[in-house]
Amino acid sequence: MPGIPRPSGFFAPVLRALAQDPAGLRRRDIYEPVADLLQLSPEQRIERLPSGAHLRYQHRTGWGINMLKNASYIEATGAGAWRLTAKGRALIENHPSGLDEATVRQIVKESQNVGDESETESEVEPAATQQTPDERIDLAVLELNSGIARELLNRIAQAPPAFFEQLVLDVLHSMGYGQNESDLQHVGRSGDGGIDGIVSLDKLGLEKIFVQAKRWQGPVGRPEVQAFYGALAGRRARKGILFTTSVFTREAREFAEHVSETIVLVDGQRLAGLMIEDGVGVTHYRMLKLPRVDSDYFLDA
Repeated sequence: MPGIPRPSGFFAPVLRALAQDPAGLRRRDIYEPVADLLQLSPEQRIERLPSGAHLRYQHRTGWGINMLKNASYIEATGAGAWRLTAKGRALIENHPSGLDEATVRQIVKESQNVGDESETESEVEPAATQQTPDERIDLAVLELNSGIARELLNRIAQAPPAFFEQLVLDVLHSMGYGQNESDLQHVGRSGDGGIDGIVSLDKLGLEKIFVQAKRWQGPVGRPEVQAFYGALAGRRARKGILFTTSVFTREAREFAEHVSETIVLVDGQRLAGLMIEDGVGVTHYRMLKLPRVDSDYFLDA
């Protein structure tokens, strides 16, 4: 399936969508006309940024609106909508078949207020042809998290098995399981019946989650998941979580899906992601505050 057009590919459809309504359109009412003009598939319309925060086509539409506004091709109305300026109408009239690369680069230069004629095309082009700033931030965070996840799993692999058993209980506690640390019991030992930890979900301990932690290098297969299921049945337990530092085979996942009301599987990648998200074994050393103009604030301006 072809990918969503690059960010600069949204300039022309944004202009054409606004040209259909001289009175102007609110941002949320521009998304679908732009998607229709680009003939985006249903799959493309649900694709999200790496962070999952926004639909990619809506994000790129919004980026296109901001760039065109900065370059004075569109303007905000007093009603909180966007409309073409005379400059914008002239642009689409002069380019009925779409915008060429030279025009795209010119829009980007104008939007960035690049007044230095020594600025080369190659220095301007990446912002328009590759990714939006938010997309670059998302990918950088994704790359950073991937590296941290690998390091976490390497550290766990070098630690004693008992450390991993306690670690998964710490992760569950950080996620809100158990009212306090005493509600999470580390029981991993010889003769534990395949249970490494028990989490009490209420003060009286009537509702419990049983935990098994497998610090493996190779895949965890269906026999191991079935054995855990049997251990839960032996305790008349209704809920269990099986953690591993590696992966689960397809057969193991199929069995777990069959008994999904009883067992949840957490592989190494998901475990590392939870550790990063909830701050177990990691510290967050930099918090970025990314600005965005609050359009609602200026509605009555």
